[in-house]
Amino acid sequence: MENQEIQKEQGDKAMFACGAQSMKLPVPVFIRESASVVGKKEGQGPLAGLFDRIGEDDLFGCDTWEEAESGLQQDALHLALAKAGLHSTDLRYLFAGDLLGQSIATSFGLAQYERPLFGLYGACSTCGLSLSLGAMAIAGGFAEYVGCVTSSHFASAEKEFRFPLGYGNQRPLSATWTVTGSGAFVLSNHRGEKARAVITGLTPGKIVDYGVKDSLNMGVCMAPAAADTIRQNLEDFGRCPKDYDRIITGDLGSVGQRALLDLLLTHGVDISAQHMDCGMEIYDAKKQDTHAGGSGCGCSAVVLSAYILKQIEEGNWKRVLFVPTGALLSKTSFNEGQAVPGIAHGVVIEHVA
Repeated sequence: MENQEIQKEQGDKAMFACGAQSMKLPVPVFIRESASVVGKKEGQGPLAGLFDRIGEDDLFGCDTWEEAESGLQQDALHLALAKAGLHSTDLRYLFAGDLLGQSIATSFGLAQYERPLFGLYGACSTCGLSLSLGAMAIAGGFAEYVGCVTSSHFASAEKEFRFPLGYGNQRPLSATWTVTGSGAFVLSNHRGEKARAVITGLTPGKIVDYGVKDSLNMGVCMAPAAADTIRQNLEDFGRCPKDYDRIITGDLGSVGQRALLDLLLTHGVDISAQHMDCGMEIYDAKKQDTHAGGSGCGCSAVVLSAYILKQIEEGNWKRVLFVPTGALLSKTSFNEGQAVPGIAHGVVIEHVA
């Protein structure tokens, strides 16, 4: 009898594992609500009318850029909970992260909520990472509600990874502009009165390193990881690009997009008709002088909350593959001459019938 139970358990697990890298969720995981808070520059872009809150000053009334970023996370989670009609105590766990050392935007920003926290670092892929782990916790029966939060801030990121703003360094055309913004999502095992969308599958990404060392061309650094995850998702689920209304990367920008499409074509995969990049959507590159587009943890998070989920909720898109991308570098690795590896996490999001 014991052997039969073990065999059944192993069989159940095999049903959820999908191909070499992906998983089908055993139960639907609903995105009950979400919220987006952005800075002044993002509020001047093409998606301005869709964000929940736009700051008039990128310090958001704070004394430091880092404190401002913590405030972004506080506000985004507060808004998401309020829209869902929930209290912070309804959340079993928080899955959250940012770009700063020791994830200080998250630790200082979410401490007041007093909820168990899984602090995450996936660079700019953190939104996909948090949604993946949150969905797994819900699907595994470990929680009824979880919160997934991430953020970035242009000024805090420049100070962390590049030059102080006062230095006035020149940016090449391949560079992207770090988004000032935070996105928060409430996941649940039931839809309630309504849900914005449902997560049905995941393709966690691998670290992929093509040896690119140019930290001001992060789109090309991350494109190989995005190509790897997208190709693996299609193979694992037995799908082709047209099975998705959109295949959405996080922040490759225009330069990284070209690299992604070319890399996939070498494997016989053409996603040019379906591909969309959050970094190319959030800014008007010509009017706002952002060069290749947007980047940062907050880029894919706020575009998902404000724009992508709206299209899914309204039924304009039935199924999308959401693939935030991250460049895994630090000041230390860059100064020691290391390449910039990439990672990308795939989340299958569908319309709730």
